[in-house]
Amino acid sequence: MISSRSPSLKALVIFRNLIYTELIRSVHVYRLEEGGEEEVEREYVFNKDSDYEEICYGRVFTLEEFNVSGQFEGLVNGVWLCIYVFDADRVCPPDLNRMPLLSLAANPRLESVPTLADDLCVISKLSSRVENNESLQISSSDNASEGSADNSNKVGSIRYVFDLDLNCLPQSESDNEESDQSAPDVGDKKKKRAATKHVATLGLEDLAKYFDLPIVEASKQLKVGLTVLKKKCRQFGIPRWPHRKIKSLDCLIRDLQEEVEKHKEEDEIKAMVVATKKRIIESEKENIEQRPFMEIQRETKKFRQDVFKKRHKARVHEIQSRTLKLF
Repeated sequence: MISSRSPSLKALVIFRNLIYTELIRSVHVYRLEEGGEEEVEREYVFNKDSDYEEICYGRVFTLEEFNVSGQFEGLVNGVWLCIYVFDADRVCPPDLNRMPLLSLAANPRLESVPTLADDLCVISKLSSRVENNESLQISSSDNASEGSADNSNKVGSIRYVFDLDLNCLPQSESDNEESDQSAPDVGDKKKKRAATKHVATLGLEDLAKYFDLPIVEASKQLKVGLTVLKKKCRQFGIPRWPHRKIKSLDCLIRDLQEEVEKHKEEDEIKAMVVATKKRIIESEKENIEQRPFMEIQRETKKFRQDVFKKRHKARVHEIQSRTLKLF
């Protein structure tokens, strides 16, 4: 029996990125007080040498209706591998102790991401209740009253394929074949969609070749539609096309190179300091090209803001100088 006084955990599905293994994405399903359900999708970075952190990115699995009963450990959706499934409607929750990564006892760093740790704690408490033959009651409040429940439980052995196939376009291959065989005059007026096989074979390395271009130009070079390219980006965990970030860093690198040349003859020490800053930003640019989900570092953003202010002051000073000359 679920308490009606507070939202309760109904399901938790956890995925791991096959390319960037430190990325963990989870889908939390809560029962609300009003009787409805709420789906919350979150993403985390499980750093190897530091605390875990939650990052804000767009939805992947909850863009359409999320089918919890169709998820199972080992299921692959694009670049995401399902590693854990908890469903309150199933017989009993899977044991977290067999997975050190998700065990609060074996992995204390989970406490650095409370939005995930709290739900794992609820599941862990439920597991101990099941072992002690207690009632299967799940509530986010520890003071929820326990009651007997004879509800029949569904066995989680049903395996469906996720409704949104992240590897290809929604249309089937037969649709593409029919469009290819259409009359020439119709084909001239309508743009043909990219073949499903071509879209499915596009990998992250193919997209990375065009990170320096705007997304519209990149879609033309890749011979796919803009919507298809955005779906592929979500599949690979890229919330935004990184062209602007890379372009911004290129401008900073170019400005720093000019400053190095300027101070090389006047002040060698200052030139060395600027050259060091240039190498740091170049390294950051390489990291973003390899991991496009990364954001520009806070120090770099502050430095970029200082450069913008400096340019603005120089522009205002130049305008004022020209105005004074007229008088």
